[in-house]
This record gives sequence, C-alpha cells and structure tokens, in this order.
Amino acid sequence: MSLDNKIDGTKDQVTGKGKELEGKATNDKGRELQGKTEGLVGKAKKKLSDAKEDAKDKIDELKEQNDN
Repeated sequence: MSLDNKIDGTKDQVTGKGKELEGKATNDKGRELQGKTEGLVGKAKKKLSDAKEDAKDKIDELKEQNDN
C-alpha cells in the first residue's frame, strides 16, 4: 500500500510540474498555480506515506521488544 501511495505522490508531482511549466510557457497563471498545487499535494502524499511507514516500523519494533 505504501509503495502505491509513493507512486501516486510522484505522479502528482510530475504532472503538477508539467502543468506549472505549461502555465509559465503560455502565461496562464491559473494553470501554473494548478500545477504548483498538484505538485505540493504529491509531495504531501509522499511525506505522509513515509510517516506511516516510520510509525508502523516503530510499532513493530515495540511489539518485538514486548515479546522478548
């Protein structure tokens, strides 16, 4: 699941950057802003995925310590 979230986040970042560049090239501020926003959403998705992974790893580590 986490890999899917990271891939989805990366996809959002790439498409966002494309839209941002398109907006700059055509002087379309709305499209540029849409791209920046989509890129930030992608970055947030990746960070959230990393945080979930870190939390899961820590929980697993604590469970393992309690089992011993």
